Amino acid sequence: MFGIGMLELSVILVIALLVFGPKKLPEIGRGLGKGIKEFKKAGQELSNAIEEEPTTLVHKSPSHDCPEDNNKDTKS
Repeated sequence: MFGIGMLELSVILVIALLVFGPKKLPEIGRGLGKGIKEFKKAGQELSNAIEEEPTTLVHKSPSHDCPEDNNKDTKS
């Protein structure tokens, strides 16, 4: 799991328990879980929006009838 072994994970949990205390730790875990869930939901919605959006490319052809382009050569 993320390159973290059981020993490293248990050390992190013990340090978190000491820093935040036994009453606050479940609240922090719950909040973290909700945050991850919302992040995944937003990512999925973004993926769905990108897939649903039509992929049309607008090609702009050069116009030879443009008066601005013709005037540039004659005014120099």
